[in-house]
Amino acid sequence: MESAPFPHDLVQLQRAWNRTYDALAAPRPVANTVLRRRLLMLSARLWWHPFWSGSGRMRAARMELRSQARALDAQR
Repeated sequence: MESAPFPHDLVQLQRAWNRTYDALAAPRPVANTVLRRRLLMLSARLWWHPFWSGSGRMRAARMELRSQARALDAQR
C-alpha cells in the first residue's frame, strides 16, 4: 500500500498525541490530569482535522497516519 500524503501539521498532531499517550501510559505519570486533558484536546484536533473531510478518507488512512508518525519518532 502506498503512503498517503498527509499534511505536515496532521503528522505533527499525531506525533504529539503519541508522545502524550506514551507519557500517560508510563508508570506513575507526572501531571496525570494535564496529560489527560492534552490527550483529549489532541484527539479532537486529530479527529476534526480538515484532511479527513475529503472523499475516500477511511479508517485505514488513520491507521497509516499513526504508523508513519511512530516511524518518524523511532528514527529520532
